[in-house]
Amino acid sequence: MHLSIQRVFYVIATIFGLFAILILAKAVLIPIAFAFLIAFILFPVARKIESWGANEIVSALLSILGLILIIGGGIFLFSNQIIQLSENLSDFKGKILDVFADVTFYLNNNTGILPQLERGELLENIKKWLAESAGTLLSQTFSGTANIIVGLLTALIFTFLVLIYRKGLVRALVSFYPTEKRGKAYKMFQSVQEVGQRYLVGMMVIMLILGFVNSVGLWIIGIDNPFLFGFLAGLLALIPYVGTLVGAAIPILYAFLSYDSIWMPITIAIFFWFVQFIESNFLSPKIVGGNLKINAITSILSIIIGASIWGIAGMILFLPFAAIFKVICEEHEELKPVALLIGKQNYETKDADNKFIDKWLKKIKDLFS
Repeated sequence: MHLSIQRVFYVIATIFGLFAILILAKAVLIPIAFAFLIAFILFPVARKIESWGANEIVSALLSILGLILIIGGGIFLFSNQIIQLSENLSDFKGKILDVFADVTFYLNNNTGILPQLERGELLENIKKWLAESAGTLLSQTFSGTANIIVGLLTALIFTFLVLIYRKGLVRALVSFYPTEKRGKAYKMFQSVQEVGQRYLVGMMVIMLILGFVNSVGLWIIGIDNPFLFGFLAGLLALIPYVGTLVGAAIPILYAFLSYDSIWMPITIAIFFWFVQFIESNFLSPKIVGGNLKINAITSILSIIIGASIWGIAGMILFLPFAAIFKVICEEHEELKPVALLIGKQNYETKDADNKFIDKWLKKIKDLFS
């Protein structure tokens, strides 16, 4: 392929234009992106309901209703623990203020950066600042909650439309291809749907497994509200790397401030490290599948770019869309190098993946030989 300045300029201009569209139209694109991911999950359910004689509208409504009932049931299941945790929030906030005041007072006495203040005076100033900021924080919280609810409702509406018009959407997209390539294009879109579905269902299974394992482990350790913290950490695992750290940091911080023993947060940190090790080396490769995985560089770039463009929503959405983009690249001959670049199988062989397992299996066999 001949490389020219003009072609490079067009590529760079296209990338900048794409980023501009993603930023300026994010209020519309984020619900649509979530809608397609939800539709990937609900598509087999809708198709099963249609096989019983229902039309597209009824099957889409029943599928979405089932999803709402599952989510609502999960919220109701943890509602008692959420209420109990909120009742203890005042004591928890007081302990955080005490720790912050102690750290600030220590820095004040040993560095001299801050003006000289007594600990009681410093604590009162912090409480006064929080009281003055309460109105702004409450307004921002209400606004953020309202935006989340509106976004969820919009995503569900788009999901309903995608489910009832999915056949027409596929036919419209296939019609962009030349007549001789439309059969291959149809198979490609079918493959994209299957890959997206397998990826998302696999991630949901991992979230449920992590939630259950985390909850049981935290219950054995003895922390309050173990199932709330456990399944919250499993849910946050949907955001790779960052979500795992945040999911572990919440119960660790709670244990550090709520219990006198330092061994409680240390034990929780070791437990979450062990669970993360098992999930990364055993669960994800088996459940999600190696052919759906993208390499670590692409994963981190997807998270960073997604966070910079769409915030938390981008951190969740860009990673599965990167996996789908890899599948699209694999179906086009000229884009196969891109698929190799962002894929994982080009960097890790089967022997490398199983090296750790084979090593320990050999040690176990040697013990009994």
